[in-house]
Amino acid sequence: MIAQVQASAAGIVIAIVFAASITALIIWMFRVPRPVTAEVARARRSLDVARLILVPTTEAPYSRRGVELACRLAQEQGAEIVLIYVLEVPRTLQLDAPLGAAERKAESALDTAREVVALHNLPVRTMIWRAREAGEGIITAAEDHRADLIVMGIASRGDRAHRWGRTAETLLRRSPTEVVFDKLPEPD
Repeated sequence: MIAQVQASAAGIVIAIVFAASITALIIWMFRVPRPVTAEVARARRSLDVARLILVPTTEAPYSRRGVELACRLAQEQGAEIVLIYVLEVPRTLQLDAPLGAAERKAESALDTAREVVALHNLPVRTMIWRAREAGEGIITAAEDHRADLIVMGIASRGDRAHRWGRTAETLLRRSPTEVVFDKLPEPD
């Protein structure tokens, strides 16, 4: 008799938990989300499309910060990172001319950037892209790989890296896709 009462009490508890769970599920399913304006919805949707992020890199610290920013954006969206080092080939040489020291420098910069991406466990590809000017090379690579976003670290005014100033301006004027710049704060 006591065993029957305990069994029916357990059955009642199970029935109540099941009913509460189903009720909570139905309430959750039929809740209406908070309304948002069309502009807010478009802004949110526009960031959801970044599946491939192109990240130009050099050996400079500001470049590694750009890689870190790209990784954080990629984690949010599940995007792939493509690290690119644009090897600027002088106009006096052919584009495929061997540039031993510059190529080793490019490999070293890409290896360091790859390590940053590895910390985030993201899919990554690396490449050395040859071009006459860095900005043009980045734009061509972005078009060829159908990049959804370009993320680039740039130097502060106190830094002597003038070529990134020219590159950033080229990207601002002619980029086929959205560009995000990460500028280090001015040194004290």
